[in-house]
Amino acid sequence: MIKSMTGFGRCEVSEGDRKITVEMKSVNHRYLDVSIKMPKKLNFFDSAIRSVLKEYMERGKVDVYVSYEDLSESNAALAYNRKIAGQYMEYFRQMEEQFGLKNDIQVSVLARCPEVLVMEEQKQDEDEIWHLLERAVRGGCEKFVESRICEGEALKGDLTGKLDEILHTVAFIEERSPQILAEYRKKLEMKVRELFEDAQIDESRLLTEVTLFADKICVDEEVVRLKSHVEAMKAALETGGGIGRKMDFIAQEMNREANTTLSKANDLEVSNHAIDLKTAIEKVREQIQNIE
Repeated sequence: MIKSMTGFGRCEVSEGDRKITVEMKSVNHRYLDVSIKMPKKLNFFDSAIRSVLKEYMERGKVDVYVSYEDLSESNAALAYNRKIAGQYMEYFRQMEEQFGLKNDIQVSVLARCPEVLVMEEQKQDEDEIWHLLERAVRGGCEKFVESRICEGEALKGDLTGKLDEILHTVAFIEERSPQILAEYRKKLEMKVRELFEDAQIDESRLLTEVTLFADKICVDEEVVRLKSHVEAMKAALETGGGIGRKMDFIAQEMNREANTTLSKANDLEVSNHAIDLKTAIEKVREQIQNIE
């Protein structure tokens, strides 16, 4: 199956008081370029997330967004910083001696001093979090791949139609080439008769001129290679998988053959069709940029 490089996927997984949401979207890129945005507490799983993503995608600029909610009451607890409290009391004692003030510190006053009582997040089980996160990532990837396949099938149909147009244009050029030779021979005979009305036409000389002209405008090899490239593209579309780079290379070769055909053209109709051929190939190349 054919996959587009543009896609979107979203998955939300809940378990108990925890909820993880994963969203991902992608655009065209020559290679796989992944950007992950998630809460700091999940940064530890960056490498594991990237490993999972590589199972589902080969190319594209992919942006991944991860949100995490933990509504449990046990995710934070009040902690007493004994060392900081002791330092406060020591400085209070020094202030009492230095300034002759009464040391009337009470527990309620000490508790309000910064960093004496703090809220600390409880250490969470990484395996449990990863179990939930992996489910969300894989669920998002599956939806992501589905959207890529759906668009890829549309690309396949469009490309197949464009390739058929190219074959039709190539067939015209192939059919027109012998006619150009016949017309050239006829014109050459007429010119000779006009210049030498009473002279006998030298058939061997005429044949030599026609042969030289035929060799100059011959596009048989280009036509054969163009047909072969089109069939290779169609075969790749049927095979599916990561064919984007391969098809881009084939399109470059097709464009080279079209340029050669245009440079050899000595006929207005062939020139026009060679230009149409180059235009069609460029459209194919543009669409191929969307294939993974």
